[in-house]
Amino acid sequence: MIAALREAYRRMRRRFGHQQWWPGETPFEVCVGAILTQNTSWANVERAIANLKSAGVLEPRRLLDLPEPELARLLRPAGYFNVKARRLRAFLAVLVHDFHGRLETLLGGPLPVARTRLLAIPGIGPETADSMLLYAGGQLSFVVDAYTRRIFARHGWCQPDADYDELQRLCEGGLNHLPARRRLDYWQDYHAQLVRVGKDYCRPRSPRCEDCPLRPLLPVAITPNPGVS
Repeated sequence: MIAALREAYRRMRRRFGHQQWWPGETPFEVCVGAILTQNTSWANVERAIANLKSAGVLEPRRLLDLPEPELARLLRPAGYFNVKARRLRAFLAVLVHDFHGRLETLLGGPLPVARTRLLAIPGIGPETADSMLLYAGGQLSFVVDAYTRRIFARHGWCQPDADYDELQRLCEGGLNHLPARRRLDYWQDYHAQLVRVGKDYCRPRSPRCEDCPLRPLLPVAITPNPGVS
């Protein structure tokens, strides 16, 4: 299985090239995006972030100073805007009041401590926390999402009901062969490659297996015939 996981990256990278991901101009923007992308597409998140930039408030203290209804209005394109306004404000309150707006301090230090710190903030679950840590904090915390679970289950690398921690251990244990200075980029790009495959090929319905770079790694019993979705 470990060999298959590593081969999967080689095939995705060869097809798509390096994804240069996560989309975000600053670590703080990455964190805002990680909260806003819950239950919506990245295109919607981009529109919400564009609203924040146009309003000149994409900075921790300015965002926190916004009245919640006004913040929710700016976040409307991201969907669930009232919920996301509360979640973003909860994150901002910790960042500003407990860490003086210093994101590197909030995300820094020993990984277990930083991760526990984030998970204690209402509305931040493992996927959001690990996205912040991996892409904004430079911490080696592999991100698992719905694409990961679906791709891995279809290839027989995990059970469909595998939980988050189980999948994260599988990825971190199997993809730890590079030195830490190279592993960070490897894990960042690996997750981005899975997102690309999940969006474009390994879809919930009518997967495009015939064109997918990971098709040769499918179990023989479910490898599709050419031209069959």
